[in-house]
Amino acid sequence: MIRGPVAKINLSAIAHNFQSVKRIVQNRPIIAVVKADAYGHGAPEVSARLLKEGASCLAVAYTGEAGELRDAGINAPILVLFDRGDIREYFDYRLIPVLSSTSSAKALSREAQKRKTTIGVHIKIDTGMGRLGLHGRHAMDDLLKISGMAGLKITGLLSHFSEADLHDRSYAVRQLARFREIREALSRSIKKPVFSHFANSAAVLTYKEAYLDAVRPGIMLYGYSPFAEQRAAAPSGKGGEKPAGMDSLTPAMTVVTRVLSIRNLPKGTPVSYGRTFITKRQSRIGVLPFGYADGYSRLFSNNAEVLVKGKRAPVAGRVCMDLTMVDLTGIKGVRENDEAVIIGKQGREEVTAGELAEKAGTIPYEILTSIGSRSHRVYG
Repeated sequence: MIRGPVAKINLSAIAHNFQSVKRIVQNRPIIAVVKADAYGHGAPEVSARLLKEGASCLAVAYTGEAGELRDAGINAPILVLFDRGDIREYFDYRLIPVLSSTSSAKALSREAQKRKTTIGVHIKIDTGMGRLGLHGRHAMDDLLKISGMAGLKITGLLSHFSEADLHDRSYAVRQLARFREIREALSRSIKKPVFSHFANSAAVLTYKEAYLDAVRPGIMLYGYSPFAEQRAAAPSGKGGEKPAGMDSLTPAMTVVTRVLSIRNLPKGTPVSYGRTFITKRQSRIGVLPFGYADGYSRLFSNNAEVLVKGKRAPVAGRVCMDLTMVDLTGIKGVRENDEAVIIGKQGREEVTAGELAEKAGTIPYEILTSIGSRSHRVYG
């Protein structure tokens, strides 16, 4: 028996979402973000499909993630967003480093000179995230220093919005203005335009001015809006309409398991640790073979539902490490080994990562990466 749930990854949905981005940004280059194992969807398989659909570049967090893609036979350009790691891997795996400091640039320059080669780099500008990147009044000076280092060639400039959903765009406007100021100064200095990218999924959907030379979508490739609670919290355009393309996104992940056991319990029977659920009637309790070790948070204890026979079955009691109980009372015809849907559609009902995120006080990103990365994945 496979441990825990099965994540069914719909690569056609990935392709559909990518084409939605392509239409929105009018065929600008798309840097597809596949970090964190493609948000729990499986980076090698998802990356291959995105490249087939026309992605110009892939973006990962660490060199180890890039190495996995190279080992899987992916030869496309790969941007490494954060990692300093082993400098040699950038050369061995033919990667594009994102440099955030002059110290990283110096180390890379030394290695390039040892190898008697030149490596293309992208430089990150901290325009207000406060995390990584050249920042403050010395940012331009540092950028010019890097541009003069032997073995390095600046081939791109980027930044990152501090508000993932851009619900309040005022700060994003200031960030973009700061970025443009630096980009223009660098272009004047090196006497040529600099390839620039800034737009995340939220900016793709709502902030055309941030498209620049390429866009860098992540969550929307997997079928979810970056806005806090999908359509409900998304900023509206003129006339109150939702951002173009948001309604066409198709979730690519369905997570299922099977009913391991069904227990007929009398009224007054406690279920799971701490007796937080006690049956109020003669009840049928289903035992499902997944739990918090599989990424299904304990915050879903008495606070979420799964789908069985097209009906919603509430979680009964505390989520355990390996098991979760649900109340099947009132759902007719359920038998052991029947399918239970954790994320996805069944009949007319649907449980989304957005719904689970709201119940857990988090965002869909965390739900997808937590459950997807710990599930047995199959592709179709």
